[in-house]
Amino acid sequence: MDRTAAAPAATLEVIQALLRSRALEQGLLPEQHDEAALTAAIELLLEREVVTPEPTDEECSRFYATHLDQFSSGDLVYARHILFAVTPGAPLQAIRSKAEETLLTLQREPERFEALARECSNCPSGANGGNLGQLTHDEIAPEFASAVFDGRRTGLLPSLVRTRYGFHIVLIDQRVPGQTVPFEAVRERIAAELREKVQERALRQYVQLLAGRAGVDVPGLERATTPLVQ
Repeated sequence: MDRTAAAPAATLEVIQALLRSRALEQGLLPEQHDEAALTAAIELLLEREVVTPEPTDEECSRFYATHLDQFSSGDLVYARHILFAVTPGAPLQAIRSKAEETLLTLQREPERFEALARECSNCPSGANGGNLGQLTHDEIAPEFASAVFDGRRTGLLPSLVRTRYGFHIVLIDQRVPGQTVPFEAVRERIAAELREKVQERALRQYVQLLAGRAGVDVPGLERATTPLVQ
């Protein structure tokens, strides 16, 4: 992986020149070379001179404790629906009226939901009584997710839900609150994230040091006058 690729385009040329010069100085690159040889030499140079420590368990645990919101499994909802699809040229008001009429029927006779889903729904789930199974927030249309996940209501929603697909009658069977994922399950993910941040910081310091030694300016970076990287 070319770790210099993350640098802004405006600074990349200067950074590459500094790294090329250092690779030549260290005997990692012949005077006559092509682009592939330069890339390989820079990678070897960074592996040798930009040493980054592995994150410790304590550091990973501390990051986990202060970013718990990033490690939630997310809420789950078990729901059913009846879809009255709206297609181009379809009579919108007639479809809405039919959906509202069906909703009123279900408010009086909720036990008929499965039968009416089979009879009226334009969704394939209608064959299963409108059952959508287990839903997460990110796997359904945003407007449907807003209606289903906002609030703690269960049972038949009192109003139609309008989405890009049409009008939905929605019945929420169960809500399962999201749970925090155990530290052990995300330790490697955290370590990788911390490792990347340390690598970026170390590379920046290394380039600052090279710039200070060479007496050149790198756009967006200050020169370093002390040996930050041995």
